[in-house]
Amino acid sequence: MYGGTTGATGGMSPAVAARVQQALQGQKGTIDKLNSSLTQDQTRLSGLGQLQSALAAFGTLADGISGAGLATSATSSAKGVLAAATGAGAKAGTYTVDVRQLAQNQIVNSATLPLADSKLGTGSPATVKIDIGTLTADGFKPDSQAGKTITIDSGNNTLEGIAKALKAAGVDAAVVKGEGGYSLQVKGKDGAAQAVRIGVTGDAALKAAIGFDPAAPEATGMKQAQAAQDALLTVDGKEVASASNTVGTAIAGTTLTLTGKGATNVTVSQDTSGIGKNVAAFVQGYNDLTARLATLQSGALKGDTTLTNVSNQLAQLVRVGGAVNGLADAGITQDAKGNLVLDEKKLNAAIAADPQAVTKLFTNDGRGIADKLDKKIDAFSADGGTIARSRKQVTRELDTLTERKEKMARSLTVQAQALANLYTMQEQSGGTGTLLDLLG
Repeated sequence: MYGGTTGATGGMSPAVAARVQQALQGQKGTIDKLNSSLTQDQTRLSGLGQLQSALAAFGTLADGISGAGLATSATSSAKGVLAAATGAGAKAGTYTVDVRQLAQNQIVNSATLPLADSKLGTGSPATVKIDIGTLTADGFKPDSQAGKTITIDSGNNTLEGIAKALKAAGVDAAVVKGEGGYSLQVKGKDGAAQAVRIGVTGDAALKAAIGFDPAAPEATGMKQAQAAQDALLTVDGKEVASASNTVGTAIAGTTLTLTGKGATNVTVSQDTSGIGKNVAAFVQGYNDLTARLATLQSGALKGDTTLTNVSNQLAQLVRVGGAVNGLADAGITQDAKGNLVLDEKKLNAAIAADPQAVTKLFTNDGRGIADKLDKKIDAFSADGGTIARSRKQVTRELDTLTERKEKMARSLTVQAQALANLYTMQEQSGGTGTLLDLLG
């Protein structure tokens, strides 16, 4: 910021520039201090974001093995229909699943034109409104909160211009090349409630080119290549609809990833062979998190009280909540740096002797290590949690510092200009001019 102040005095002689620089030199300390504070806060804000991401990654792992997830597995009897994975709340049993329809997004395309910068419409100012909603037996029902509006005129009424304007408004739009040339393509999100309607006012020719109504798809300029729809399936005869092909509510504690239509049996079973694998993944995940926290402690969040608080609470949970003796009996100890050390031979022996006891060490109606760590991480990352509060505080500080920097930059520019004018006048008059002469 300091060096840039002389930009306001372009055209002055080298001697004048040197005098201006020297006159403002006394404020360099304040400028440097302000820039340093800005850099520190920006680094800290970035570090807090990295901390939250690291916690979220481990929280996902811990959540996956909580409940019955540590000692259960799920299989599908038919290939190409779905994949199944167990987690918290999974219960042993066999479930009959019939996938009748996969979820998909709506895709509409304009007519093909020879060039990507081909003009559409007359160029008169037009309003294009994208409505998102559901196609029902009574017609299209838009979601009043989901609409997007853009303006198209002679400056952007090409395929590329319209696609760019739509993308800037948050709509998935692109110019695609086909055998006959180029067309505008608009995509919605997965699910029946994400159908797209495109309305145009102000230019009838543009409306004829890119208008689209899912209630009358053949009567509009854009043509539908794919309709928006939900996934439809039955689980033990019960109807289930999902906007996504990842279905987490059809079978308790089990996530189904749908890949094709068809019937299959999903079997959730106790699987002690998975305990060792999940415990090993937990140990590795915790050590990865510890390493990430250590890196932040020596870098972006050095001396940060939020990071220290998070690290101490997590370590305390493992030491106390994990019942040190219980961990040791399962082949898990801690080294001097706080990392978990796994003795696989001892773990396998403990699983063979009493798999239920090992399972309960990690997940036990909210009292296991994985349960407690997952809950603690959720609390850290919640809207009113430790990390969120710290991020808000740093953001406020950054806003204040940025405002101060902008004010100082404006002030220095004014000072530099005044000094440049004064010194130039003195130079031209043999050194006799004063600031009062400038003021008249």
